[in-house]
Amino acid sequence: MNSKRVVITGTGALSSIGNSTEEFWNSLTNGVIGIDHVTNFDASDFKAKIAGEIKNFDVNDYMSPKEARRLDKFCHLGIAASDEALAQAGISKDLNEVNPERVGVLVSSGIGGMKTMEDQCRILHARGPSKTSPLLVPMMIIDMAAGAISMRYGAQGPNFGVVTACATGCHSIGESYWIIKRGDADVMLAGGAEATVTPLGFTGFCAMKALSRRNDDPKRASRPFDAERDGFVMAEGAGVLVLEEFEHAKKRGANILAEIIGYGATGDAYHITSPAPGGTGAARAMKVALGHAGINPEDVDYINAHGTSTSLNDKFETAAIKLAFGDHAYNVPISSTKSMTGHTLGAAGGLETIACIQAIQHNVIPPTVNYEYPDPECDLDYTPNTAKEKKVNIAMNTNLGFGGHNAVVIVKAVE
Repeated sequence: MNSKRVVITGTGALSSIGNSTEEFWNSLTNGVIGIDHVTNFDASDFKAKIAGEIKNFDVNDYMSPKEARRLDKFCHLGIAASDEALAQAGISKDLNEVNPERVGVLVSSGIGGMKTMEDQCRILHARGPSKTSPLLVPMMIIDMAAGAISMRYGAQGPNFGVVTACATGCHSIGESYWIIKRGDADVMLAGGAEATVTPLGFTGFCAMKALSRRNDDPKRASRPFDAERDGFVMAEGAGVLVLEEFEHAKKRGANILAEIIGYGATGDAYHITSPAPGGTGAARAMKVALGHAGINPEDVDYINAHGTSTSLNDKFETAAIKLAFGDHAYNVPISSTKSMTGHTLGAAGGLETIACIQAIQHNVIPPTVNYEYPDPECDLDYTPNTAKEKKVNIAMNTNLGFGGHNAVVIVKAVE
């Protein structure tokens, strides 16, 4: 099993700063911020009124109106990102270039069809149970992203979703890595999709006091590791990768973007929302990933941090990096791209792993924008405000989720 190598041959991204991997990356390196006032619904009564919404997305570019009505928006986004990822990988939608029985899908969501649930609850209370949609459950459930994607292409390999809150996308990539390593598939579509910029999504996070209330200055609201951070900014998005067994990719002449060399998953066993003090759980996930990769901390050239712009996450993630990396923690460039995209919850791991791959492809570290006021508890190199050129051979993505879920994926340039 361990002799099998897993590479990435395609990526697809939708975010508040671009509806393709190219647009997403260009915006990241230029410090473009996609956060603005909410337009999906009237947020005037909410304490947080800003979000990272996807712009200029037309689901009819991807499917018929009838198909679109049968799926929640998070599935629309997952399908659009999968289309782009497959196209980049050189695989047609009918999977003619591969064996469909050896193609799996692990595209997940942290929350799933929240808007569908909201809409149908309103119908239930206003008009009674006989008027609710027979599609309520299949449109709402989280596994339907993977199910709909597999049906779209005829992918008959391993097919499911994982749910680990904001670590969902990263866990989906890591578990897909192991599926290929153990020989259960040759190709996996992996990542996450989320569409929870909805009234219920906002009211839940507002009640927790987790969202930034910098409503009068939305472009400066997401400020990871900055001393004046006041909460995260919710966002929509999808990030999907085509993972492929190395020899399989070589045989069909695929363009290989990077290789996954390590994956770590741990639990804090501490609190429903707060990371473990000192970042101990996240640090263990980093060490597990480094161990599987067979590398030392000094070999890592870039870390895309979870960096949510919340008080507890940022200081405990900083502590975790110090625990896992020792003295090298002060030398490795770090950034939180959530400063530009907002926090896409279950899609974050997909988008941020794509950012790591692009950093390797272009030898550029994307910045953490809005970094103005140093926090003594966050004292590492967060690549403040401006991207910088640097040779990137190995990059690490970290994601942490409510419930104490920690996920780490390490990617490397292919030699």
